[in-house]
Amino acid sequence: MSRAQPYDRQTAIDAAMTLFWEKGYHATSLKDLEAALQMKPGSIYAAFKSKEGLYLEALAYYGESFEQRLGAVAEVSDTPLKTLANFMRSQVKADEKGVLRACMVVKTLLDLPLADGPIGAAARAQYDHTRNAFADLFRAAQAQGQLAADADAEVLAKRYQMAITALRIEAQRTPNDPLVAELAETQAAEIEGLAV
Repeated sequence: MSRAQPYDRQTAIDAAMTLFWEKGYHATSLKDLEAALQMKPGSIYAAFKSKEGLYLEALAYYGESFEQRLGAVAEVSDTPLKTLANFMRSQVKADEKGVLRACMVVKTLLDLPLADGPIGAAARAQYDHTRNAFADLFRAAQAQGQLAADADAEVLAKRYQMAITALRIEAQRTPNDPLVAELAETQAAEIEGLAV
């Protein structure tokens, strides 16, 4: 009798994230997970306890990948406002896997039956964490004298997050639409235009 191949946890979480991101929690079946993770149902439950547990890990991994993407943009940008502008531009470009879709956190929040459970709570926390990361960049711009001292970093961060959300939805809906890229550039230029 052949033994099951050992699984790599991070590879499995990455595959689950991609599948859940594409199909959503409810539309993803156990058969879908078996195929994507190349694991038997018993192995999936032994490793992640439940479908919900796997989704929570996938959502956390998505949040970590967001932080890595924002950090990578910051590394090649001269100032916090330039980081925000360049990150805005990046939202309408496919990632390294050729994927361009709306934010997984936003898609989770829109899945209303999940709103009050652990997944909804985790998605709300991740959404807030993301906005806080943007607010930190606006505050850093203030500290460097790049942004007016009386600017409200929280309001700017909320507006910025809303703009990114809308751009990503439209970019998924109409891939390669030059108007969407133009709108992203306009938004980015507005961010750069906040510099004093």
